[in-house]
Amino acid sequence: MQNLTATASSSSPSPPPLPSSFSSLRAYGQAVADTPRRLRWRAGSVTTTFEEMSRLRARSGADMDRSLRWPDLVGLGIGGMVGAGVFVATGRAARFDAGPAIVISYAIAGLCAILSAFCYTEFAVDMPVAGGAFSYLRVTFAYLTGANLIMEYVFSNAAVARSFTAYLGTAIGVDTTAKWRIAVNALPEGFNQLDLLAVTVILLISICICCSTKESSVLNMILTAIHIAFIAFIIVAGFVRGDVRNLTHPANPAESPGGFMPYGVAGIFNGAAMVYLSYIGYDAVSTMAEEVRSPERDIPVGVAGSVAVVTVLYCLMAASMALLVPYDAINTESPFSAAFGGSDGWGWASNVIGAGASFGILTSLLVSMLGQARYLCVIGRSSVVPAWLAQVHPKTATPVNASVFLGVFTAAIALFTELDVLLNLVSIGTLFVFYMVGNAVIYRRYVSAAGSSTASTWPTLSFLLAFSSVALAFTLVWKLAPAGAAKAALLAVFTASAVALLKAFQLLVPEARKPEHWGVPLMPWVPATSVFLNVFLLGSLDGASYLRFAVFSALAVAAYVFYGVHSSFDAEENGSLFKAVAERNSSQLV
Repeated sequence: MQNLTATASSSSPSPPPLPSSFSSLRAYGQAVADTPRRLRWRAGSVTTTFEEMSRLRARSGADMDRSLRWPDLVGLGIGGMVGAGVFVATGRAARFDAGPAIVISYAIAGLCAILSAFCYTEFAVDMPVAGGAFSYLRVTFAYLTGANLIMEYVFSNAAVARSFTAYLGTAIGVDTTAKWRIAVNALPEGFNQLDLLAVTVILLISICICCSTKESSVLNMILTAIHIAFIAFIIVAGFVRGDVRNLTHPANPAESPGGFMPYGVAGIFNGAAMVYLSYIGYDAVSTMAEEVRSPERDIPVGVAGSVAVVTVLYCLMAASMALLVPYDAINTESPFSAAFGGSDGWGWASNVIGAGASFGILTSLLVSMLGQARYLCVIGRSSVVPAWLAQVHPKTATPVNASVFLGVFTAAIALFTELDVLLNLVSIGTLFVFYMVGNAVIYRRYVSAAGSSTASTWPTLSFLLAFSSVALAFTLVWKLAPAGAAKAALLAVFTASAVALLKAFQLLVPEARKPEHWGVPLMPWVPATSVFLNVFLLGSLDGASYLRFAVFSALAVAAYVFYGVHSSFDAEENGSLFKAVAERNSSQLV
C-alpha cells in the first residue's frame, strides 16, 4: 500500500498554482478581456451549504472559537438593537406620524423585525458560518449586496460613535461642539468638526473584539445590563409622573388633532416605518453563528428572543413618553431628556438619560463592529476582496485583520464626518438585504438543491418577481395617491392580489427541501410577509437614500468587475485544479 501511495504521489505531484490575473500587466489585460466570460461563469456559480461550511471556511486558516450560548446571543441582540435610534426616532414618529399610538407603531415594527429574524434564523441554523446575509445570499442570489452591507455598517458605526460624544456631553453637562470637537475651518461644512473621542472609542472597541469574542460578549452583557437599568428608570418614572390625559389631549387643540390616533391608521404605519430602524442590529447575531456552541438550539432563542425583549422595551418606552408629554409638544431631537427636563424638580433626569444612552451606544457599537468584521472575513473567503482579510488569528480565534481594517476605516470616517451627513447614508442597504434574505428563504425551500435548471426555478422566480411587483404597487399607491375611496379600493385590490398569489404558489409549487434542524414556520407566508413589509419600508425612504444606494452599488460593481471577479476566478481555478489532482490520486490508489 505504501508503494502504491508513493507511486501515485510521484506520478501525480502537486501542480503549481495557475498564474494570477494580477501577476503582470499583460496577464491583467488578458483577464479584463475575458471579463464577460468570467461574469457569466460567476452568474451561474452558486455555492452549496457544504462548500460554505468546509472548503471556503478553511481559507481562514484557524477555526473561530465556539464559545457562545443563547444568553450571549440574546445579550448581543439586545445590545445591537437598543442604541441611540430609539432615543431619536420615537420623538419624530410620535410628533409627525402616529401621535400617542406610537406604541402600536413599535409593536408593528417589532412584528416586521421578528418575521425577518425568522428568515435569518433558518439560514443561520442550517449554515452556521460567520458571513450572515452574505453567505446566505451566496448560496442563492447575489454577491454585491455584501459591499453595500459593509458600507452601511461602517457609516452607521461612525454615526453612532459621534452620537456617543453628544450624549456623554449631555450626561455631564458639557457643550461637546465647543469643548470636545476641534473646528477646522479649511474643511467643507459637514466635515470640519474633528471628533477625537469618537475615534478613541472605535479604536478601543476594535482592540477589544480582536482579543476574544467571549470576552467581548461578557463586556456587552455588562454594558447592556447597565443600559437596561437606565431604560427601566425611564419606563417607571414615565408611568409614575405621566398623565393619562396626554394620550388623547394635545397641548394645542386648535392646531393639532386629538385622540389616541390623531393621524389615523396611515399615521401608525408611517410611524412604524420610521421606528423600524431602531430594530436594526439583530442581524449581527447571525454573523456569530460560527462561534455558537449549539447553533440549532441557541440561534433561534438568541435571535427571536432578543427581538421579542426589545419590542416589549420599546413599547413601554413609547408609552412612558406618551404619558409624560402631549404628542404635539414632544421634542423631536431629544424626546426623553426634554420630557423630564420640563418636569418640576426632574431636570436631573435629563443627565441620567444621557448617561443611559451613552451605555446603549457603546453596546450597539460593540455588536455592530463584531458583525461587520465577520461579514468582511467571509467576503475575503470568497476572494472578492484580498484573502488576507479572511484570516482568523490562531491564538485569539477572531478575524483580527478584518477587525483592524474596518476599525481604522470607521474611525477615519467618524473623525471628519458630521452626524447629519452620515444619517443620510444609512438604512437602505440593510433593508435591501432583509428583503433579499426573505426572498432567498423562499427560493431555497422551493428550488431543488440538486440543480437549478430553468424548469425547476422559473415557478419560484416568477412568483418572487410578481409578489415584489404587487408589494411595490401597494407601496406607491400608499405613498403617492391622494386619500379617498379610490386609494382605499386600490390598496384592497393589491392586498387581495398578494394573498391570491401566495395561496396559488403554495398550492401549485411543492417544497423541494425541508430544513434539517429549524425552519421558518408557515411557509411561504412568513417570509413573503417579510418581503412585502420590507418593500413597504423601503418605499418610506427619501430620494437621497436611493441616490446613495445607486452610487455605492455602482462603485461595488466597478470593484467587482475590475478586481473581485478575477480574484475569485483565480481562487476557484486553483481550487478546482488541486481538487482534480486529489481525485485522480485517490482513484489510482483504489
